[in-house]
Amino acid sequence: MTCSGTRPSGRETPAGEGQRHVSIAAGTATHTAMVEADGSAAFDDLVSLLDYPMFIVTTASDGHPAGCLVGFTSQTSINPPRFLVGLSRKNHTFGIAQSAEHLAVHVLPRHELPLARLFGGTTGDTSDKFAQCEWHTGPQGMPILDAAPAWFVGRVLRRFDVGDHVGHLVEPVAGAAPDTLGELISFSDVRDVSPGHNA
Repeated sequence: MTCSGTRPSGRETPAGEGQRHVSIAAGTATHTAMVEADGSAAFDDLVSLLDYPMFIVTTASDGHPAGCLVGFTSQTSINPPRFLVGLSRKNHTFGIAQSAEHLAVHVLPRHELPLARLFGGTTGDTSDKFAQCEWHTGPQGMPILDAAPAWFVGRVLRRFDVGDHVGHLVEPVAGAAPDTLGELISFSDVRDVSPGHNA
């Protein structure tokens, strides 16, 4: 669904499969708990219930802009401020990001869903996404999407393996944000988008 890969979507589990009921006595009350025998499957099921915010991450190297829709992100520290972006090794943006010193992270309002679909459903290997949207060159030469009500540019401090993605730990160095934000695009809005690259 995204060029950073989809979150696990869960799986169909027949009633009782991989699960057992356990009675747990708590004082005078008895509670029934569901115990999942397969931890990986339980994780997939849990994550499929969540609705994470989605971001468009852009970057540039040697004059070549790149960007994709990303769901694997998280603030990792308050002081100093740090943010983690996970990029799939298979996508075009990942290749550009490896030689870039900065990333730009954008949030989008729900009415900009077509822009999210552009950056999530096409690949820069075969399509110029930036020719299909409004943007400008921002701090540190990063491509900034005009439709984004809030964004920040971060300096890449570290890159490290996190599985089928590579984590990019960034330090915010510039940005813009309004006093308030309306409804933003989340995973449920783009769940049906076929990825430009599979994770």
